[in-house]
Amino acid sequence: MRFQNMFTPVQIGPVTIKNRFVVPPMGNNFANGDGCLSERSLGYYAARAKGGFGLITVEATVVDKTAKGGPKKPCLYDDTVIDSFAKVADAVHAEGGKISVQLQHAGAEGNAKAAGHPIKAPSPIASHVGKDIPQEITREEIYDLIEKYGDSALRAKKAGFDFVEVHMAHGYLVSSFISQRTNKRVDEFGGNFENRMRLSRLIIENIRKKVGESLGIICRINCDDNVLGGISVQDAAAVAAYLEVCKADALHVSRAVHIRDEFMWAPTCVHGGFNADYVTEIKKAVQIPVIMVGRFTEPDYAELMVKEGRADLIAFGRQSIADPEMPNKSYHGELDSMTPCIGCLQGCVANMFQGKPIQCLVNPRVGHETELTKAETKKQIMVIGGGVGGLYAAYITRLKGHNVTVYEKSGVLGGNMRLAAFPPGKGDLIGMVRNYIALCEKSGVKIVMNTEVTEALIRKECPDAVIVATGSKPLVLPIPGIQEAGLLHGDDVLSGKAQCGLKVLVVGGGMVGCELAAFLGEANHEVTVIELRDKVGADVITEHRKYLMKDFDEYKIQTVTGAKVSEFNTDGVTYTLEDGTKKQLSGFDNVVLAMGYRNYNPFEEEASNLAKEVYVIGDAIRARRALDATREAYEAALNI
Repeated sequence: MRFQNMFTPVQIGPVTIKNRFVVPPMGNNFANGDGCLSERSLGYYAARAKGGFGLITVEATVVDKTAKGGPKKPCLYDDTVIDSFAKVADAVHAEGGKISVQLQHAGAEGNAKAAGHPIKAPSPIASHVGKDIPQEITREEIYDLIEKYGDSALRAKKAGFDFVEVHMAHGYLVSSFISQRTNKRVDEFGGNFENRMRLSRLIIENIRKKVGESLGIICRINCDDNVLGGISVQDAAAVAAYLEVCKADALHVSRAVHIRDEFMWAPTCVHGGFNADYVTEIKKAVQIPVIMVGRFTEPDYAELMVKEGRADLIAFGRQSIADPEMPNKSYHGELDSMTPCIGCLQGCVANMFQGKPIQCLVNPRVGHETELTKAETKKQIMVIGGGVGGLYAAYITRLKGHNVTVYEKSGVLGGNMRLAAFPPGKGDLIGMVRNYIALCEKSGVKIVMNTEVTEALIRKECPDAVIVATGSKPLVLPIPGIQEAGLLHGDDVLSGKAQCGLKVLVVGGGMVGCELAAFLGEANHEVTVIELRDKVGADVITEHRKYLMKDFDEYKIQTVTGAKVSEFNTDGVTYTLEDGTKKQLSGFDNVVLAMGYRNYNPFEEEASNLAKEVYVIGDAIRARRALDATREAYEAALNI
């Protein structure tokens, strides 16, 4: 077996864990409004234990009712929730896993509206723009809060949990006491290192006093805050050593505060293990086990980290959302079947912050783990289109027991998602496409290539149900000169069908145009982007945009914003500014269109007349995000 070290048992405090695969705490908004873990929570955690993860961590759980960070946060501040936590613990144990719960006070990152109380922090410093300035927590409140941590841990023990994890990272309350950037107190909780660590020490001591030695204590810390004056890796090593003296059983090492989220939940372009050097420094400082997090999506580098002794366990955060069966697939060498997290952030982080149940672009079954059942009647299913929406619909429909055929008019699968993998840093998207193909092949889906579906073909095949997943085509607006100027389409440039000269004008500065510009800039083209909105990349998720704009700086990509293109020329465009001023951009070797996409759905009417069930999904309805395509694919398959 290739991953021998990852499947070696490990001892943390009083508990032996069967392997080194960890599900870290990640907010999912599956809990009930009263703080109980729901049936949906149970299904989510049980699926990951069944999938082989050795240690499962329940997301940040509130210890103080005045500090609830969101309406769907689990809570452990009173006894009424114990039974719901016990059900989840029993389900995880039944699958051979061990379970922890993260105890949290959100501090300055709290939500006053959700909690119904002002947010509290060591000092009155707002965490970022838009957040309320917190009230300074009093000494009396601090000592009361220490008791609440211990009481919450005792409830976790009564529910049958193996560990509690004290959240000391990401700028939440305990973390903000440790950092000199956010702790400006002059009482016994501020000033020197000893004082700033006092809250951490007293919490651990209170938990130990109330639960004894049978419940393990893990501390989650930052390896670096990634802000000036915050915790550095040198500080973090000292914190780690201090917590070991305080009798913590293990450390769970994460990174960054929320104004540097690109290091907390790294986007697509960041590779797995990017925290390795930081964690290595912390591992040198302690003898207790260290859990490492850092956008791991595959087991190979994780195996190396454990083998080299640079970490003891590896947390597969968003990867455990993308594929709850990752450990089992690793054990059996079924790596082609492993669905990778692509770091898109579309459904997990975005929904978490909005208080909505999380979704996953590559795994629409997250939060719906118990829904899929075999169909009572086996049907013949035709899927039109071999993009990721069509492939996923075919796979799920096949899992339900139907006979499924996918028809793709071209000679390659993946649709626009395959092309989206060409710009710098987007290679992980190919892993998703390949995985969906592998899942279809291994489940018995028939794939027919180079075949355009016609009414005659539908009549010939006589399917019981048709899923229309024909996607979208590049948007071409009726602007003078757009048909005559010899323009190139962004898709053709990315796919290698068209070649650009040195100087290129990209028309459209949304995500598609910006990534195309970076693709050309990396290849040393001189690129200018013109965009109607007042900034380029306005539709790009913040964490992705930070890296994308670094490409713009590095490749000296020029931008013209607030500009409405009124005419296309062979070497440029005429455009109008908001004040009515007309200007020209000229002297380009090529003008490339990247103005977005328009739905392509030539089959719905014919299919409706020829099959009892017809489902149109994804961009075939309206050009949107891949998250919508895969979600609609799952929903369509579920209904057949």
